[in-house]
Amino acid sequence: MDRNSDEYRQRRERNNMAVKKSRLKSKQKAQDTLQRVNQLKEENERLEAKIKLLTKELSVLKDLFLEHAHTLADKVQPVSTEATTTHSDNTGQ
Repeated sequence: MDRNSDEYRQRRERNNMAVKKSRLKSKQKAQDTLQRVNQLKEENERLEAKIKLLTKELSVLKDLFLEHAHTLADKVQPVSTEATTTHSDNTGQ
């Protein structure tokens, strides 16, 4: 094919346009990917901060629960088996 022909120039022009379009599409895809990576990094940081906060809150609540449980255990006095047996014997008569 003759490089000076109209057909050759049209093919080259179409090819150049296709290459340009392909490169723009590739560049846009790379930018989109980079943007998504940045969004995911930000989300990950927020989630890790939330995990840290919730872990701290869980620790505080566990401590409060254990403190309350020990306080209740100290207030409750064990019931002897003699008192239970004597009480049940009296109701049967």
